[in-house]
Amino acid sequence: MARLAQTAGLTDVQQEILSTVRDFVDKEIIPVATGLEHRDEYPQQIVDGLKELGLFGLMIPEEYGGLGESLLTYALCVEEIARGWMSVSGIINTHFIVAYMIKQHGTQEQKDHFLPRMAAGEVRGAFSMSEPALGSDVSAISSKAVKDGDEYVLNGQKMWLTNGGTSTLVAVLVRSDEGHPEGTAPHKSMTTFLVEKEPGFGEVRPGLTIPGKIDKMGYKGVDTTELIMDGLRIPANRVLGGTTGRGFYQMMDGVEVGRVNVAARGCGVAQRAFELGVSYAQQRNTFGKPIAQHQAIQFKLAEMATKVEAAHAMMVNAARKKDSGERNDLEAGMAKYLASEYCKEVVEDAFRIHGGYGFSKEYEIERLYREAPMLLIGEGTAEIQKMIIGRRLLEEYRLQG
Repeated sequence: MARLAQTAGLTDVQQEILSTVRDFVDKEIIPVATGLEHRDEYPQQIVDGLKELGLFGLMIPEEYGGLGESLLTYALCVEEIARGWMSVSGIINTHFIVAYMIKQHGTQEQKDHFLPRMAAGEVRGAFSMSEPALGSDVSAISSKAVKDGDEYVLNGQKMWLTNGGTSTLVAVLVRSDEGHPEGTAPHKSMTTFLVEKEPGFGEVRPGLTIPGKIDKMGYKGVDTTELIMDGLRIPANRVLGGTTGRGFYQMMDGVEVGRVNVAARGCGVAQRAFELGVSYAQQRNTFGKPIAQHQAIQFKLAEMATKVEAAHAMMVNAARKKDSGERNDLEAGMAKYLASEYCKEVVEDAFRIHGGYGFSKEYEIERLYREAPMLLIGEGTAEIQKMIIGRRLLEEYRLQG
């Protein structure tokens, strides 16, 4: 991987951070990832190592104890981590989205209270939009918050929380009709609550239950859970930003950043699949020579490498657009869509290069083959990305007169 997925214009600090992360991935993640994944075991030692590297505070401002780095730096780190094991990048991603939302939209008290501990990795974040009957239609959220004096009472069931068990802070999006008359557009009557809880499963605070882990095809190790609120009382000062009705916009801002992260994950997994494919192709012999010398395999490697390069370039562009302060939903949607689709294709080609051995759990490509499909769904399906891209293109190319 000396030539693929290089990023021009990085500072010395960025290059040093990436070099450190790459070294950590090669030494601490890749050798143990497949074993942990097969056991569906939480990678506590890896997470502790990332905490020591300061990655939980990578984008949190220095005034709160973080490194104050850019989205680009963060995305490139995620790309490296996903190259080692995609589940670990998921642990970081949900934490980062919550920290970003607090940094961008939180009250000063919320920033002072949460960000220093999040930067240190003492508080781990998760965020929750989806519900069992929701899918991609966020406006159909049925979980509710009702004002009761200086508190809100939350009821409802949420779904697909990454870090649901291990997190100690969850940003939860619910409907809050208080102050919003009947007929108000659904997205204008949603509020994000910052819910603190104990790690673990079962009742983690009065009125809040985290059932056990959801058993998944891939993306193992990281805990994916439901969240059940039954009379959960939250003080009014834990409304993100201090004002109700802004939750949808706050979450969408976080998800926009999350889409860059998912694109970076796709790039990382695709890079690893290419590494495995090109290595195996030079070791496996058929008809008296390595299969890498057969034209059919060379064509596959050429296509795989081109897809890795294209996805990486789009991901970098989307991150830089966000860092510049410009709107990047078009670029983030394109990057997420392309990187996840190309990731699936590159992984499948590497799987084909391995032949029958790709079907064996002794080979790393088997794990990647089960992990790649999650990227087609996470942070919005391909169809949702196309809707976002299409609408934005029509805005940009609207006919005049």
